[in-house]
Amino acid sequence: MRKGEDFVAYSLAVDESSDTSDTAQLSIFIRGVDSNLCVTEELLGLKSMHGTTTGKDIFEEVSKCVDEMKLPWDKLVGLTTDGAPAMCGQKSGLVGRMREKMREKQAGELTVYHCIIHQEALCGKALKMDHIMSTVTQVVNFIKAKGLNHRQFKSFLEELGADHSDMPYHTEVRWLSRGKVAKRFFELREEICLFMESKGKDTTELRDEKFQCELAFLCDIMNHLDALNLQLQGRAHVITDMYYAVRAFRTKLRLWESQMQQGNLAHFLCCQVMKEQTATAVMPFAQFAEKLILLGAEFTRRFADFEAQKCRFELLSNPFAFDVNNAPSNLQMELIELQCNDTLKSKYDSVSAAQFPPYLPDTLPELHAQAAQMLSMFGSTYLCEQLFSLMKMNKTPHRSRLTDEHLHSVLRISSAQSLTPEIDALACKKRCQVSGLDPCASSE
Repeated sequence: MRKGEDFVAYSLAVDESSDTSDTAQLSIFIRGVDSNLCVTEELLGLKSMHGTTTGKDIFEEVSKCVDEMKLPWDKLVGLTTDGAPAMCGQKSGLVGRMREKMREKQAGELTVYHCIIHQEALCGKALKMDHIMSTVTQVVNFIKAKGLNHRQFKSFLEELGADHSDMPYHTEVRWLSRGKVAKRFFELREEICLFMESKGKDTTELRDEKFQCELAFLCDIMNHLDALNLQLQGRAHVITDMYYAVRAFRTKLRLWESQMQQGNLAHFLCCQVMKEQTATAVMPFAQFAEKLILLGAEFTRRFADFEAQKCRFELLSNPFAFDVNNAPSNLQMELIELQCNDTLKSKYDSVSAAQFPPYLPDTLPELHAQAAQMLSMFGSTYLCEQLFSLMKMNKTPHRSRLTDEHLHSVLRISSAQSLTPEIDALACKKRCQVSGLDPCASSE
């Protein structure tokens, strides 16, 4: 990977998953920034791990990958992983061993992040509304687990002229499915009750107004969480934008908590429906406000590692409004020069914050280096998760004997973004193989 030689800063995103043959596949993505502050985001390596997957094993594979690509350790500035102990362990995990390696190489401090999308999905557990989702899942499983029940349910919805023709399944590993199932269940709650009663099932809980109010609240808050989740997904996201999306959501939570205390359901549409159908006294506004407070506290706790970088984020996203007194001493003089430059201020106003860093002149080397480090940071392991989805489509039970080498080649091509093959160089390495002389040719 020749581009790696030009990187002035780079970060890694690391995650692990098992393929259909139960082989652990370790994906390693790199996000590098060159001296022109151009960002390259590509698959660095995919390693098959046929033995154990301890922190030591993962570290050895990552370290080997970095060395094979001849990437300088002193240019490594960030590491993003999922929350597994083998990854996040401060002593024997990948994080701890990577930091020890950096100290041995006398490199700088390694900034570590727990995947922001994974963190956001885990925050939903603070609501402690599993009892609602458990009931929903049991009913959905009853309807869809048996073919006869499922066919009868779809026919039943068709006869009633319902807005939807079926119910989706909830899959735990698919974070967005939870909100979709809850919302569809809420929209079909009357039809579901009638169908369950036709099957001789007790629907006392399903028809309980308190249950339906809690279901409505769960639908609304999950809809907001899913919208944030989708906002955080995708390639080439600048980490500052992801951080500000989460910060904005925390601010929204405070607004919703205040409005909920006052009985204002402006941003909770399903709750509005229930409020119109039930007595006002039934809607537990105080209980829902408390849950919003708990959710906000969980966001604060889980995103503490991102909050600790707030100063660096603001330096990249809005350097002209940054208070020089709060800047690191090595950046203060250059920051003053930047803020007093009307030409650069005009350029900043005409482009987005993420597009501005390449316009920083060479006369501001410290700000240039700071921008390179921040632009190289991964906010999530989204690329790893996307690669695993591609892996499951390529290495299926019908193609379980696909070799590691072929799987790696297929996924490298599938995940490539800016890298292109050097066809001429590859062709020069090949020699034409002649199977035999032309029988029509002269024997002379």
